[in-house]
Amino acid sequence: MTQASYPALRLRRTRASAWSRAMHAENRLTPSDFIWPLFVTEGSRAEEPIKSLPGVSRWSVDLIVERAREAQAAGIPCLALFPNTQPDRRSDDGAEALNPDNLMCRAIRAIKDAVPDIGVLTDVALDPYTAHGQDGLLDETGYVVNDATIDVLIGQSLNQAAAGADIIAPSDMMDGRVGAIREALEEEGHANVQIMAYAAKYASAFYGPFRDAVGSGGLLKGNKKSYQMDPANSQEALREVALDIAEGADSVMVKPGLPYLDIIARVKDRFEVPVFAYQVSGEYAMLEAAAAVGAGDRDALVLETLLAFKRAGCSGVLTYHALHAARLLGA
Repeated sequence: MTQASYPALRLRRTRASAWSRAMHAENRLTPSDFIWPLFVTEGSRAEEPIKSLPGVSRWSVDLIVERAREAQAAGIPCLALFPNTQPDRRSDDGAEALNPDNLMCRAIRAIKDAVPDIGVLTDVALDPYTAHGQDGLLDETGYVVNDATIDVLIGQSLNQAAAGADIIAPSDMMDGRVGAIREALEEEGHANVQIMAYAAKYASAFYGPFRDAVGSGGLLKGNKKSYQMDPANSQEALREVALDIAEGADSVMVKPGLPYLDIIARVKDRFEVPVFAYQVSGEYAMLEAAAAVGAGDRDALVLETLLAFKRAGCSGVLTYHALHAARLLGA
């Protein structure tokens, strides 16, 4: 590439005024870029603030509907739901995931009845339902078994699709689960239900507040390193994404977000599919903590980090800041 040199070329010219900066912006944020993760709990008119996620609460089904209305008014196109299953409904086999009247299914139906035009994305994994906090079934040694777990994930996916889920998002990281779920959805008449695969999900230290939110943190025995990815690896992420696309994923996700912008960019450059990122609970908590001690302006920190995802190649971002950011952009 040839171009002029200074002083014929002054790159600051296009930055000199607000109108010019807006005209030359390479990426833009809009509320339609956001998916808002919400935590569901039992009860009526119940709000349960989550200590490790300041500003985030668990909501009963009736109040989740109110959050859906807020999201739609702010221009957010989709909600991601995560249940806080009560301890007496948890079991080693995660059977509550298959209950058509479980907390997740009731929340899906309530949202689709009240706000039918908003998208609902549902998590498919067993950690919100197991007594041991792992994402799958265990053998006698405590190892998370792959194929038997997939059988349950298929049932969980069909259960959520029947309740009205628009996007099934398998976050379990079992090998082969995307293809198995896609085949089952087709066979059961859910051809238009999307799959957003957690394709490159890392065994990260940034998930702690989320586990508090869904009630699995204190239950977890061991770790998830036998199925979630090693943070040292990037080539492996491309192999994981390739497999999920080949099995029928409509879109793929990288999780966590900011520490893995390089993975997002590599996936976007390599594959012609929509790429999403999950700005996870630990990332949210760090931003809130930084703003609380005056390390930066909260609004500016939120929008700059979200813009980083767009610059890396994301079609959208799951973020707990979704409503706040959407309102900032709409102001």
